[in-house]
Amino acid sequence: MRTWVSGDLVGSDPRGGRSQAHDALTLGDGVFEAVKVVQGSPFALTRHLRRLSDSAEALGLPAVDGDEVRRGVDAVLEGVDLPWGRIRITFTEGAGGRPMVTVTATASRRPVGPARVVTVPWTREERGPLTGHKATAYADDILALRWASGRGADEALFANTAGNLCEGTTSNVFYVLDGQLRTPSLGSGCLPGISRALVLEWYGADELDEPVDVLQQAEEIFVVSTTRDVQAVGHCDGRALDAAGPVTREVAAVWALKESENPDP
Repeated sequence: MRTWVSGDLVGSDPRGGRSQAHDALTLGDGVFEAVKVVQGSPFALTRHLRRLSDSAEALGLPAVDGDEVRRGVDAVLEGVDLPWGRIRITFTEGAGGRPMVTVTATASRRPVGPARVVTVPWTREERGPLTGHKATAYADDILALRWASGRGADEALFANTAGNLCEGTTSNVFYVLDGQLRTPSLGSGCLPGISRALVLEWYGADELDEPVDVLQQAEEIFVVSTTRDVQAVGHCDGRALDAAGPVTREVAAVWALKESENPDP
């Protein structure tokens, strides 16, 4: 693992193990971002930093110094061979009036094949103080992923307290009904995902809040996230779907083209 902590570079190789700095970091009162790395370059970094700042403000943390974070990103990527990976930026209050910024680069695996998803019996709070922000307290999501894994799935989907479809643990969800591409609105309580926003800008979809059971009628489903890009869903709650559906294929093709044109859209 290669980590940058408030100006200091710890470790040398992103393919190595966990660092002491990482293990010592206390989470729970901070915010974070996960940024995809392709051929050694971060993707959509400006958008991620903007969301990091918004989340820090919502949590009452000091203002994020975007230039400092960029220096950390440059430091962990400099001189390493990282064709596909992920940067995690964590921002906490720190001590002595100085916020702590941690930037970690690690190698990742590209998602292989269609996703298998299940809806979990717990809900997202669409009106909570941290709704729509990436706070570091992710125990609910870890529990949901374990629950999903025990049922042969690799992503868990939540309804909100109103019973409407919301989001996955680390992804936003899109679905096709009567040939129409749809996704929950931000009013559902879902995270304003970077990949979600790019799909809406590059391809378009209707933002609708519908009961979570709508997935049982969906012709196609796909999930999007920093490390998934556009990933088709092949099974949802045990129901098989066409993972090569025409809308999903078209969205994925548009994504690939647009990403190749601009690494920081």
